[in-house]
Amino acid sequence: MSEDTDRQARLTQIAGIAVAMEKQTKCPPPLMIAQWAVESGWGAKPIGNANYFGIKQNSRDPESCTEPTTEVIDGKPAEEELPFADYDSLEDSCRDYAGLITTGEPYRVAWDQYLVDRNLNALIAAVAAKYATDPGYAELVTLIANQTNVTRAIVAARREALGV
Repeated sequence: MSEDTDRQARLTQIAGIAVAMEKQTKCPPPLMIAQWAVESGWGAKPIGNANYFGIKQNSRDPESCTEPTTEVIDGKPAEEELPFADYDSLEDSCRDYAGLITTGEPYRVAWDQYLVDRNLNALIAAVAAKYATDPGYAELVTLIANQTNVTRAIVAARREALGV
């Protein structure tokens, strides 16, 4: 299998999960897919066993692993070893991510606003401001969320979920 074929297979898989999570949590699939793509290299490089979103260790997730990461501190990249949540599967990682975005305290105001206006780009910007230290993070996530291949994968996953 070529890298393009592998990447497309991973995109198809995450789109199916993202559509299912949307039904449960209302978390928009383009946001989930875009952050998955940025944080895991399009699903090729999860942290630990199956952390596809770069979620740091927290009280929701008892399992953890320590990994090297680059954080932007005072405008400069800094290499650090930090504890990250660790999951048993991609689905578990997606479930925690969707719960974090839709019910987590750091994102509550942004999520409540999204439920009113359904402005995905504004949600991405608000989430990115809390989620990542990289100043270019929101722009990158927005670009990926609006890519044609992401839209097509979501449409295909919705059709499949409907049995069409």
